[in-house]
Amino acid sequence: MIKKQPIGIFDSGYGGLTVFRAIADLLPQYDYVYLGDNARAPYGNRSFNTIHQYTWECVQMLFDMGCPLVILACNTASAKALRTIQQRDLLNEDPAKRVLGVIRPTAEVIGNYSDSKEIGVLGTKGTVQSGSYLIEINNFFPDVKVYQQACPLWVPLIENGEYDQPGADYFVKKYLDQVLAQSANIDTLLLACTHYPLLLEKIKDYLPEGIKVVPQGDIVAASLRDYLQRHPEMEQQLSANGTQQFFTTSDDTMDFDHHASIFFGERVTSEFIALK
Repeated sequence: MIKKQPIGIFDSGYGGLTVFRAIADLLPQYDYVYLGDNARAPYGNRSFNTIHQYTWECVQMLFDMGCPLVILACNTASAKALRTIQQRDLLNEDPAKRVLGVIRPTAEVIGNYSDSKEIGVLGTKGTVQSGSYLIEINNFFPDVKVYQQACPLWVPLIENGEYDQPGADYFVKKYLDQVLAQSANIDTLLLACTHYPLLLEKIKDYLPEGIKVVPQGDIVAASLRDYLQRHPEMEQQLSANGTQQFFTTSDDTMDFDHHASIFFGERVTSEFIALK
């Protein structure tokens, strides 16, 4: 008899909760365990090796909690750690387990949003430097031009609760101006960081009319649904009681709960989990 187990969702901090929200809305029947590595966040400016090490440690923690499937709801971790985890680490740990990211499912569809076939990608320094979106989007849409822009101050603004304050306006406008200066034909902007949906209204305020802004949550949720339909051997392993658990590597769970509730859109109550 197959033991039913939850889906794991990982992020370096809070941003993955915007993806989790979309997944839970689309697939509410499953059980979920969310893990935020808030003690070591942010990941955006860290090296490839460090991000891989931190991400793999957290994936293993979710495996230890019984999750056969883990979603890296973090663009930086997806860009800098996912390939090594999939091609090396899982083979040594348990080839039957699966780890999925957010970049490939986004790249598979983002070209369909653009009429001009010119897209701007807004992300952390780590995501932009990895070139992952340039490579993946080109695989699916070789006729689409991609322009990247790192927005290193957006995550600190968001995590410090300044995302809806006047002080954030300067940095929102600054990075939007920089990406749009790369081409007058950009008609679609991808928010390639799961924190950025909290800035969505400010972003729209500083964009010319007609430019689409695309968050990732709904895209990743739809991709997960399709994945489970195509892989019944995994879907059959998943428990379906509609439960949600939240864990953080920060020992200040009250602070996590406060911020997480904003990202998730409803009250979150977390438990502390110690790093090994």
